[in-house]
Amino acid sequence: MATTKACPACQAQILDSSRFCPQCGAAQSLACAACGHDNAPGSRFCAQCGARLGEVPAAAAPKPAPAAAPPRTASAAERRQLTVMFCDLVGSTALSTRLDPEDLREVIAAYHKCAAEMAMRFSGFVAKYMGDGVLVYFGYPEAHEADAENAVRAALSIIEKVAVGAVGDARHQVRIGIATGLVVVGELVGSGEAQERNVVGETPNLAARLQSAAVPNTVLIDASTHTLTGDLFEYEAVDPGALKGFEGAVSAWRVLRERTMQSRFEALRAGNLAPLVGREEELELLLRRWQQAKGGEGRVVLLSGEPGIGKSRLVAALGERLAAETPTALRYFCLPHT
Repeated sequence: MATTKACPACQAQILDSSRFCPQCGAAQSLACAACGHDNAPGSRFCAQCGARLGEVPAAAAPKPAPAAAPPRTASAAERRQLTVMFCDLVGSTALSTRLDPEDLREVIAAYHKCAAEMAMRFSGFVAKYMGDGVLVYFGYPEAHEADAENAVRAALSIIEKVAVGAVGDARHQVRIGIATGLVVVGELVGSGEAQERNVVGETPNLAARLQSAAVPNTVLIDASTHTLTGDLFEYEAVDPGALKGFEGAVSAWRVLRERTMQSRFEALRAGNLAPLVGREEELELLLRRWQQAKGGEGRVVLLSGEPGIGKSRLVAALGERLAAETPTALRYFCLPHT
């Protein structure tokens, strides 16, 4: 008698021999008739014994298929810091009254494409299109050291592209809000085309409120984003007014432009250098190499390591110790977005 199992996707009872669920169409794992091993959907040969799936060896009686594994109930969501950007096309309601629906669709599609290209250029993840709005995550699914500053650069690039006529024949404007903070992200909600990664926390709500408070063709950022981007940009403190759902005043800054800085390290930590602790041996080694170089012995030192362990801080300390000798320093930097 034929045995049944539960489809892992929809829990419908289907035949063990089914390759696809007749209820939801999901591909099914394949049990080897020779050894009973559960193989991944689409497999042609058993990964355990090498038998061709769907065939029963003459010398071996078929073993009963293993019971279907229970569906996973554990959430794939995780807690992490995220920079969220909300981008909105200004005047889309007025456009809908003037344009034919097909022409409006082309304008919105061009705007979505422009926003997505600029966001992905700076390692952003386009999470959702909401009519004339675009929701972008920086820091998910992959986190980067410069997520906050990349979000601001992406926002400035979107404004520049839209303003020069990248969206349709006419000039358009956008409003952008950016916020950074702890969220729970990654849990799948919805189904089919409506399925998306849910984000729970104050941060996306704050980014949406800042976007609503921004004037056309401007970027508003919250206090956390402002702290993380340091002096890399020029800002103007603004009062966004009472934001719905937030008690008390919310600090916000309008981003004017990106600054030309000699050093990202100085821009992000200007006036806020932590004391150098536990690096006396490394500093003394650098000073000895400097003395050897001054004596005519050529020396090259490579400082290498993962981000955040204090490489740039050590170089800054060396510069402080040698400041009285007024050496000529040539400095070159890599940028995280180029």
